[in-house]
Amino acid sequence: MFCLFAAQSQNRRVQPTHTSPDRGRAALGPALSLVHTGAAPTRSVLTGALGVTRATAGAVTAELQALGLITVDARPAGGTRGRPSHRLAVDPSGPVVLAAQIHADGFSVAPATLGGVLDAPEDFPLPEPATPERVLRAVACEAARRIAADPRRCVGLGLAVPTPVALPERVAVAAMYLDWPSGTPVADLLRQEVLAAGLDLPVDVANDANLAALAEHRHGAGRGSRHLLYVTSGHRGVGGALVVEGRLHTGSAGLALEVGQVLVDPGGRRCPCGSRGCLDVEADPSALLAAAGREADPARPLFEQTDAILAEAAAGQPQARAAVEHVADRLGIGIAGVINILNPDRVVLGAFHNSLLAAVPERLARVVAERSYWGRCGRIPIAAAALERSELAGAAELAWSPLLTDPLAVLGES
Repeated sequence: MFCLFAAQSQNRRVQPTHTSPDRGRAALGPALSLVHTGAAPTRSVLTGALGVTRATAGAVTAELQALGLITVDARPAGGTRGRPSHRLAVDPSGPVVLAAQIHADGFSVAPATLGGVLDAPEDFPLPEPATPERVLRAVACEAARRIAADPRRCVGLGLAVPTPVALPERVAVAAMYLDWPSGTPVADLLRQEVLAAGLDLPVDVANDANLAALAEHRHGAGRGSRHLLYVTSGHRGVGGALVVEGRLHTGSAGLALEVGQVLVDPGGRRCPCGSRGCLDVEADPSALLAAAGREADPARPLFEQTDAILAEAAAGQPQARAAVEHVADRLGIGIAGVINILNPDRVVLGAFHNSLLAAVPERLARVVAERSYWGRCGRIPIAAAALERSELAGAAELAWSPLLTDPLAVLGES
């Protein structure tokens, strides 16, 4: 299949401004990041966060405003003493990125603006056969279609995939739930398909749980955490990530925090990795169906089937309640084991695990506390993810990375 869309917005260029080093060009990226995450709602807060003079902060915000990235409102912010401070916000008419996510049952795309705001996502089935080339071609085609229909300039494409992604090559490792060959060069293939679709965009690829954790830390339930542990289960398997002082902990090759392979039941279900009782197969949606004695219906969405069990458990149906508690216990054991090693200050649960937390909050917290040495010393907060589509939001964060690092390098060419 071949697709080509004339993405007119790709040809627009912001006229260059001329920020000299003494006006703080090096501060442009950090300043934009602070506004992007909501950490600098006023120029006075930005000045303190950057550790610069008021004049430099003024020059930096003026430069970002000239680039069409932020708005500066000179009306005084309420409740301040002394000289009123200008209010800062991202410019809603500024550039966008395209976020994409692949999962075992389909893929999704959505444009995103600065500030962590996703436009309405669109969901699509995987092509048949779902080879890497065909799937990435479909993603690129839908990305091109969305970009062509959007008058705003698109500056990047980020893709979240349900597989470990080795760095720096960005190849998929052990893509068990996509049935792709280990070592698939996802970034290179995506780049080829994006060019074939008529787009000239920087692209990047990362693990979906890592990206969801990053999005939750910047815009969701992880804000303010110094050491955030994120654990999630989407359509298949269990993923996890650690954000330390605002940065993902990726390990030596991008493969850290594969919490799905934590052993929680030596006699448990067979895992695609070859072992038994991994968190991957003991605390995902299919595990709840199995615990309730039900076969998955391929004609119905998996979450619709697990939601039915959760509703029955809430209504007091004994078998459903026992199934929910069984899976929540396995999840708690796994989280406790990871806490013992990492000592996070907050745990955030995404997707399916949100539902388990809502169903049995006290039981899950108790299991984590009882099984964790640090948990017995003082319970670590466990929160539900706040973002509706954390993985997609994280893919957008990945795409924003070059702009947040150096706005002039991305937007300042003539």
